[in-house]
Amino acid sequence: MAMAGILLTGCHSSEKNYREAYEKAMERRQTGVGAETYAKIEAERQKYTTVINGDSVRLVYVNANVAIDSTDTAMPYNVVVATFSQRINAKSYRDRLREECGLKGSYVLYGGNDKQYFVVAQGFADKEAAGAFLHDINNRVCLKILEPLPWILRKI
Repeated sequence: MAMAGILLTGCHSSEKNYREAYEKAMERRQTGVGAETYAKIEAERQKYTTVINGDSVRLVYVNANVAIDSTDTAMPYNVVVATFSQRINAKSYRDRLREECGLKGSYVLYGGNDKQYFVVAQGFADKEAAGAFLHDINNRVCLKILEPLPWILRKI
């Protein structure tokens, strides 16, 4: 009986296992790039690029299109809260935004130089409205935001 208990508990993934796998993946991502260079690349990627309504925000111009539901309509200014390289993960996060946070207007864009899926919490016609949403994002999005800093994607 004890042996069965050991076998059952030995098969479960633990938080430690996930953490180790994540750290290995991050190391592979940094392969060939020194820690200092990688830190500079990340800082550049996340820097603030414009001022909207008195707040410094990251606004990036990206050639992207709606990726999952053809019924979704992309707005010019999009508040991005997560990026994924796999469509299924982006769709799942978008669905959670819609169901758990009540953000029925969330959608997924696909494109950019890295061919990524961008999960948009909400799209807007002008950058001032997107900036106001971004300023109050912690009160509007109930999920953990997966981007280090949520940002605005200007669809081109």
